[in-house]
Amino acid sequence: MTTLIEDYALVGDMQTSCLISNKGSADWMCLPTFESPAAFAALLGTEEHGSWQIRPRGVATATRRYLPDTLVLETTWHCPEGTVRVLDFMPPRPAGSPGNPQLIRIVEGLAGKVRMISLARMRFSYGQVDPRRERVPQTFGSTRHLAVAGADAVWIDSSVEMTDQDDHTTRADFAIREGERVAFALTWQPSHLAPPPYPDPPQALAEATRFWTDWSARSTYAGPHSEAVMRSLITLKALTYAPTGAIVAAPTTSLPEQLGGARNWDYRYTWLRDAAITLAGLLRTGYLDEARAWRGWLLRAVAGDPSKLQIMYGITGRRELTEGVLNLPGYENSRPVRVGNAAAHQLQLDVYGEVIETLYLGHKYGLDHDDDAHQLQIELINYLERSWHEEDEGIWEVRGPRRHFVHSKVMAWVAVDRMIKLVESGDATGPVERWRRLRDAIHHDVCTRGYDPQRNTFTQSYGSIELDASLLLIPQVGFLPPTDKRVIGTVEAIQRELATPEGFVLRYPTAGSDEGVDGLVGDEGTFLACSFSMVEALALIGRHEDAHALFAKLLSLRNDVGLLAEEYDSNAKRQVGNFPQAFSHFALILAALRLDAAECASPTRRVLAAVSAN
Repeated sequence: MTTLIEDYALVGDMQTSCLISNKGSADWMCLPTFESPAAFAALLGTEEHGSWQIRPRGVATATRRYLPDTLVLETTWHCPEGTVRVLDFMPPRPAGSPGNPQLIRIVEGLAGKVRMISLARMRFSYGQVDPRRERVPQTFGSTRHLAVAGADAVWIDSSVEMTDQDDHTTRADFAIREGERVAFALTWQPSHLAPPPYPDPPQALAEATRFWTDWSARSTYAGPHSEAVMRSLITLKALTYAPTGAIVAAPTTSLPEQLGGARNWDYRYTWLRDAAITLAGLLRTGYLDEARAWRGWLLRAVAGDPSKLQIMYGITGRRELTEGVLNLPGYENSRPVRVGNAAAHQLQLDVYGEVIETLYLGHKYGLDHDDDAHQLQIELINYLERSWHEEDEGIWEVRGPRRHFVHSKVMAWVAVDRMIKLVESGDATGPVERWRRLRDAIHHDVCTRGYDPQRNTFTQSYGSIELDASLLLIPQVGFLPPTDKRVIGTVEAIQRELATPEGFVLRYPTAGSDEGVDGLVGDEGTFLACSFSMVEALALIGRHEDAHALFAKLLSLRNDVGLLAEEYDSNAKRQVGNFPQAFSHFALILAALRLDAAECASPTRRVLAAVSAN
């Protein structure tokens, strides 16, 4: 049976991650970093492309959760003969060190006696390389197996006997009784190094649990959606590459936006837009250290000519992300399976606004002043002053002709507006009068050329009739007030033309078998980040009940451990796209914050608060 995208849970060490299914199988794991080739690639093929399953041998059902405020996954297996739980986690690596990535799997007997099986299929280079295997002499009642090919070596340690099989798997059969514990640990390191030290799973579990609970305790969010917000915050932290502060859009590649289609992209990189908006959510919930680290990564990555700014970079700041195709079947035969991303060299003018907005928010929320960051803002504004009127590929990275996308122009306005605010607050210097004229010119251009007065809505691009969910951001960034009739008209038009009956929102119209405005054939699911943006837009225009109702529907789409992919297929009732998706989770956080702010601002809430205070 197919493993659904939402059947997976994430564990990670903030340098790479692993997706584990509700069948107990680790099916996606890139080693040693997010960007590395996968050693487990069954997610995009079959178990023969690399996987590691631990589960009961007979009939069993599983329930899952994360241990509270952690990234430690607990799977409880219920069998006729007893109950077992498996704890899966990756110990955070030492700060400032690449370290050795580890996946630890601890099996604990809760009741009765349960027969278990472990089947590890190591396949390097996205399932294309079958490594040499050997059993390493070991003492202390445990076994150690090595899988090695080229530069990669993986060591699997276990407290029960493992054997290498003719079908190129490493297998362990064991029974576990109430109160017993069996531990497995997979460790990657370069193949030329001496064997890694033997792991201590109980100590690693205690340290990982403490790390995540301490980190979670730093959150300043205390609203009514604390469980969903905290799970999203932890997910965003897990998608952070700790050595540099970069944030990947998702830890996967080529999970399809349309099942069986070709809209499959590699998201294991850092989009300036995604990372900037993610940091906005982290800043608003008390995580300044992450914002400071991301700012450092940004300054290193974009150093040089601002006209050469890329929309995305590698996790170390590398620029070359050449797109290629892998020889893999693809998730549910969705091909091609891509690595790299050709969109890296597109012109997307909105990223200038997102970067400057985030640096502005960092200052607003207490991030220390940085001269290099201020100089970068000046250089970006100077570039926009020359280039804001150009056509670009826009926020959705169309692979068709460039256009004057309204969202791109609005974000150019945001960039200039935030620099003016910094000068007006006395925290920056610059030609503020010239910038005010520039801000007014961009505003007038958008309102004149990007607005359809007959339909009372802004459009996707100048001269077009299409709508675009990115237009929901117009009141959120302050381009126009929520009470403006053009804002209300745009929100209502998007609901009519881009929303499903449930209220979930498409990014823009697609054309099925014909080529659409994005230069691609095929359709896609509703975009979850846009649907959360609709929650914000409804709250801003005063439709609070509708906003809360849509937010509740969106929360119901999360899987059993609170994770979201990029999109939702309303027809198939399934999550689609890369998973878990940072864009979806930071949009959830921002929508929760917006709903909380709207509640606090309502006259009824103020009256109740005053009565309570008295």
